[in-house]
Amino acid sequence: MRLLEYSPDGGFRVTQDLSTNENLEYAILSHTWGPDNEEVTFRDLADGTGQDKAGYEKIRLCAKQARRNKLRYFWVDTCCIDKSNQVELHEAINSMFRWYRKAARCYVYLSDVSVAGCGRKRKRRQSEPWERAFRDSRWFTRGWTLQELIAPASVEFFTKEGQRLGDKRSLERQIHEITGIAVRALRGADLSEFSVDERFKWAETRRTTREEDWAYCLLGIFGVFMTLIYGERKEHAIRRLKKEIRDVLNELPTAQVTAPTLHHGTRVDLQIHDRGTKSSELSPAASHPAQAAVTSAQRGMLSS
Repeated sequence: MRLLEYSPDGGFRVTQDLSTNENLEYAILSHTWGPDNEEVTFRDLADGTGQDKAGYEKIRLCAKQARRNKLRYFWVDTCCIDKSNQVELHEAINSMFRWYRKAARCYVYLSDVSVAGCGRKRKRRQSEPWERAFRDSRWFTRGWTLQELIAPASVEFFTKEGQRLGDKRSLERQIHEITGIAVRALRGADLSEFSVDERFKWAETRRTTREEDWAYCLLGIFGVFMTLIYGERKEHAIRRLKKEIRDVLNELPTAQVTAPTLHHGTRVDLQIHDRGTKSSELSPAASHPAQAAVTSAQRGMLSS
């Protein structure tokens, strides 16, 4: 995991791999991608270029906020991953949920939310003038931003001008209404407490640019690992994802798989029923992606 480190002169540089430093504190950026030619890449920073690209502004915002929060390091996916290296890309996607969960702060850059031209609210119960744009933001429709919302403990939202709108807690009601994600999940409850069906439902209306990413962006939500096979098509990627989840669930005694349906005919045959136990009590934990284990209390209940 490479990070960006800001310097006293206001600039920043890419570090070497710091993944072995488990105690390192860093901020992390969440955003939606613009056109590829406007995003700052790993090669741009290595060559000392990219400052004239539109995507440089959100990196500058992340650096500014990290410094304000006394964090020396920060991470931005566009330029901290060398996407020409397939091994590195594979590791990054399989580690993404953990990286966001470990971040001290997550800054969400909303490129389609602005306070420019918004007047002050006139009545006490009237919504903020930016709230409509916030609810309609593209950020809430993308696949990858699901884990970026759920995994970090601290998530703060910023307009395109860099104005802070609030955080995951202060905007909890709006976020729940927009996404349908349970408040307990937004507050950091162990994802093993939510059924496989429910977690799939959080993603069912979200979209990804590459169709296979719809499955890959859920790896951390279910605490599983997969090889990336771009070109396999979405349906095949989902089948492999379900198999990985089933393999975890099949380690549980007498688990039975049924077949609820998601949007557009996508089958999610993973709801578990075991001796009257709810599926949410048997789903794999995403809070520790390396193992996706059930708790010892759940195992005790199953053996009783």
